[in-house]
Amino acid sequence: MAEQRDNPKLLLIDDSQDIHMLIRQRMRSEGVDVMSAENGVDGLRMAGEILPAIILLDLSMPVMDGFEVLRALKDDPATSHIPVIVVSGRDDAEDKVQGFDLGAIDYVCKPFDMTELRARVRSAMRIAELMQLLSQRAQIDGLTSLWNRAYFDERFEAELSSARRSKSPLALAMCDVDHFKSLNDTHGHPAGDAVLQGFGRLLVDTLRRDDVACRYGGEEFAIILRNTDAEAAATVLDRIRRKLAQIVWPRHPERAVTASFGVAHLGNPPGQEAAAWVEAADKALYQAKTLGRNRVFVSGVGLYNPSAAEAAKAAS
Repeated sequence: MAEQRDNPKLLLIDDSQDIHMLIRQRMRSEGVDVMSAENGVDGLRMAGEILPAIILLDLSMPVMDGFEVLRALKDDPATSHIPVIVVSGRDDAEDKVQGFDLGAIDYVCKPFDMTELRARVRSAMRIAELMQLLSQRAQIDGLTSLWNRAYFDERFEAELSSARRSKSPLALAMCDVDHFKSLNDTHGHPAGDAVLQGFGRLLVDTLRRDDVACRYGGEEFAIILRNTDAEAAATVLDRIRRKLAQIVWPRHPERAVTASFGVAHLGNPPGQEAAAWVEAADKALYQAKTLGRNRVFVSGVGLYNPSAAEAAKAAS
């Protein structure tokens, strides 16, 4: 049975209730769900929460005008990719130039023809989808088919920004295949490649759909665990660690492969920037390897010991 897909979301940011009613009625046939915001502040909040497929943005609004909203949307990594069609009652060349300079994909003047507007929405969404496809292909690791370092850098900035706004938990794990150089030297690079591919498949099979697994470089991987606190992240990662250690590899069945994990989380990075999170996770990974490898170390918490955790749970 084919997987049912949700309709793409269109976010309309406009202070006119009449425009909201008109757009909602006339866009039904386009297979999009219309979400409404009547001011720029609410529009920015909703854009970050629902990440719509497209935004229709009025320029003339009180408190925060459309240019301010557009600038904020394009400055935020979480929303910068969303196509924005400016809708304005002014057919002014300077407004059009400023809108396009700020990143709008189209500019439509009021009163607009709905047939034309629907065509422009379809075109903008199609262009955005093609651009996203091209971007994704450039951000996929050729060996493991996971996301690559470039994608991680962009995506983690967006996830960190979203977690701050929504005050939701977030965890970042850096993991490293133990003694990988020795594996390559002893059994050859094809064996090493097979391990990296197998580990990539294990990550995809074990993680949730909302989590993001990336090949960070060489034998190192980065995992973004959304809406996940430190304890839950450690539990998931330890499950991956145990599964990896149990795999029998055809090229070296006598040799098990293990990995070490370091975790940074919303409660304990040394700063608020993405680079500080990566540094904290890297330091935790170093601790895991220093303590003997094949284990999970959580920044600010220490070594994750599942047996002790299970014993405490059983005793309670």
